[in-house]
Amino acid sequence: MSTKETVLDLVRKLPDDCSLDDIQYHLYVLQTIERGKSEVTQGKTISHEQVKQELRAGWLNNGAK
Repeated sequence: MSTKETVLDLVRKLPDDCSLDDIQYHLYVLQTIERGKSEVTQGKTISHEQVKQELRAGWLNNGAK
């Protein structure tokens, strides 16, 4: 599906009384999902274990302040 078709499909699915903010938010979500899919395809991922280690390191550093 092309980008234009994806946007048109989204707009059709939203309620008639949706605001421009609603549309922008849903477009942002779609864009973020597509970016994530692209990054996965390109192998730009990190392991669950690495995420846990980075979060723990951040919490430990913030706790020392």
